[in-house]
Amino acid sequence: MDFERSDTQRALLDALGTLLSRHAGTQRCRELTERGAYDRALESELRAGGFLDLFGDAGAGPLEATLVVEQIGAELGAITSVPHLLVLPALGLPVPEGPVVLATGKDSSPERYGGEARQILIPGADRCTVAELRPNEATPVPSAYGYPLARVVPRHPEELAPGTAANLTNWWRVGVCAEALGMMQKAFDLTVQYAKDRKVFGRALGSFQALQHRLAELSVLLEGARWLTYEAAFRGAPTESSAVAAAHTMATLHRLTRETHQIMGAIGLTREHDLHLWTLRLQALRAELGGLREHRRAVVTSRWGASAA
Repeated sequence: MDFERSDTQRALLDALGTLLSRHAGTQRCRELTERGAYDRALESELRAGGFLDLFGDAGAGPLEATLVVEQIGAELGAITSVPHLLVLPALGLPVPEGPVVLATGKDSSPERYGGEARQILIPGADRCTVAELRPNEATPVPSAYGYPLARVVPRHPEELAPGTAANLTNWWRVGVCAEALGMMQKAFDLTVQYAKDRKVFGRALGSFQALQHRLAELSVLLEGARWLTYEAAFRGAPTESSAVAAAHTMATLHRLTRETHQIMGAIGLTREHDLHLWTLRLQALRAELGGLREHRRAVVTSRWGASAA
């Protein structure tokens, strides 16, 4: 695995950055959050630019698709990037227009963008199930986590081939890690800049050694999450690699949320400030696929072939 981005990857992310600067970002996020809406315009632009076809592209692949998911998360893109760019292509399924949701848990669990979705993927014990959704049957759930949530009613379920449940879950873990990584990096960068600009007792807040240590530890944790996620994507999302990446990333997410809000103080707790746009979304990601405990269980089961107690 090359630790430097290739010319193709740099060109790809530069083009994506230009697109996202026009169709995503904090202002667009606030507008869509207020309406509880899915960003069909952004999805259309990504589709037209070929970004939704990267997984199976001969000149790109799953790692490049993962990098795109990360950058969309960083720029608060209001689309279902994980199913579109990773899970559906990994399962060999067509990528439809509009949101596609992944069943996060029990039947009563609310799903991200469930109110507008027409398709849901449900992992079983061995097989993945694809079912239809009818937006008029969805029940919206009040959400403080940056995503519109709704309970859905799957219709006409169709089971896929054996082994597809593991494939879905592994790529879902990689995708959630990539989303979280993009958001965590933005929250971290915002906090570092605040520490440089904020003056306390005539000195920059970031000049205090104790705070420097805390930010340095966050930086190390973030880099660990980054390379574990990239490795899992590069290797094709094997169970152990994807579970290890998810376990480390979700533990980092918990630490980063607490530290960034503590360092930024009261201003970071206000709706007027942008920090919450990333950290509240992170809490929704933190709960998916059973959360940190289930990721750790998956590591144990994969490595030692026995269920964790």
